[in-house]
Amino acid sequence: MLTFTFDPFPILTTERLVLRDVRHTDRDDLFLIRSDEETMKYIPRPIAKTPEDVTPVIQMVQDFVTANERINWAITEKGSDRLIGMIGYVRVLPDSHRAEVGYVLNKAYHRTGIMMEALEAVMNYGFDGMKLHSVEAIINPENAASCRLVEKYGFTKDAYFRDYINHNDRFVDAVVYSFLK
Repeated sequence: MLTFTFDPFPILTTERLVLRDVRHTDRDDLFLIRSDEETMKYIPRPIAKTPEDVTPVIQMVQDFVTANERINWAITEKGSDRLIGMIGYVRVLPDSHRAEVGYVLNKAYHRTGIMMEALEAVMNYGFDGMKLHSVEAIINPENAASCRLVEKYGFTKDAYFRDYINHNDRFVDAVVYSFLK
């Protein structure tokens, strides 16, 4: 069984990005993302109505990191500390050496290659730092951009589940992708 230590928090850098811990000072930037219905369309989480709605989300992310159970990074551009998205291992199965990657990005940054850059850094950390054997992505098949992202990275489509998740009072399908070390 794998064990993880996220202390000190692993800061990841790429050509354009710094992936760092999620902080309470990110509340307003995260609210911009979590309150946008278009951005959250395929993410099975409640739409934030007020900035205070994201405070428990930030606390949950921090608590999982402190407990060494899961890890999420704030995506920021080099030279700016503003959160423009989040990416991380939203579910970890230590016995199986497997984790599920999840991500969200402010729509102003869609189609810029930012998420591919962040995904590569997080995948490298998952395999090298966490010693994972495989990473999965569970995606609503209507989310063509997310499917393209993981397929371009090299994930393989493993399964298709009908009515897999109840999201916004309707059942939606899910595609499971995986990437093996």
